[in-house]
Amino acid sequence: MCQIYSGTNPELYQSVSRSVRINGVVTSLRLELRFWQILDEIAAGEGFSTPQFLGKIHDEVVAQRGDIPNFASLVRVICTVYLEKQAGLHVHVPANTATSQMLS
Repeated sequence: MCQIYSGTNPELYQSVSRSVRINGVVTSLRLELRFWQILDEIAAGEGFSTPQFLGKIHDEVVAQRGDIPNFASLVRVICTVYLEKQAGLHVHVPANTATSQMLS
């Protein structure tokens, strides 16, 4: 079973930095190559370039929540949500679950 995971091509988990413009500010975002591939797919499906998609996501989250403490982590989770949706899965995690588990 583990060969499915342990045999993962090392290139896919190589860290890659890309410069993106968010709110007119150029910033660097470092993600593993596989996440960039998924982001490129999501962005194309939405009719955006990847930098445009990231800017739009950033703006929407800031409008909803006011702050993004860890944008790279948010982007990774967006990729997993996309893959779950593609697979027809719906994983619901109550908003306070992670926080309550950390406090236990």
